[in-house]
Amino acid sequence: MSEAAQPQFALQRIYLKDASFEVPGAPRVFLQSWSPEVSIDLGTSAERLEDGNHYEVTLSLTVTAKNEGQTAFLVEVKQAGIFQAQGFGEAELAPLLGAYCPNLLFPYAREAVSDIVGKGSFPQLLLQPINFDAVFAESQRNQTEGAVNGAATA
Repeated sequence: MSEAAQPQFALQRIYLKDASFEVPGAPRVFLQSWSPEVSIDLGTSAERLEDGNHYEVTLSLTVTAKNEGQTAFLVEVKQAGIFQAQGFGEAELAPLLGAYCPNLLFPYAREAVSDIVGKGSFPQLLLQPINFDAVFAESQRNQTEGAVNGAATA
């Protein structure tokens, strides 16, 4: 088998695509006792770029902290990367872009969230690791069930 036929994967660039931070209750929120409830929403997307061998993968995190029933802060981060992937079949490419790449992006997104929260004068927030393999598997399972349920109701 020639070397050109071997699947190739390479990280080209990691970058912060978008970030926002809101403190809707400032300055009042800083005068209250601090016992937040934190929720995290995450999403991933992958887009094939013009040359066909490069993909932009974006990991979106929305972190909401509520204190005493009010939103203390809201952080939204989109951490992205450009990845070269060629020689992979669709069955191999989907988990690569849907799980492996977000695993590579998460530490950068985690750091961005922590930095933004700290600059907002809140205690450090370290997000727990996320098993993107399990998230991807669940997403695939939901898509399959949705397709089956949609076909059953048609």
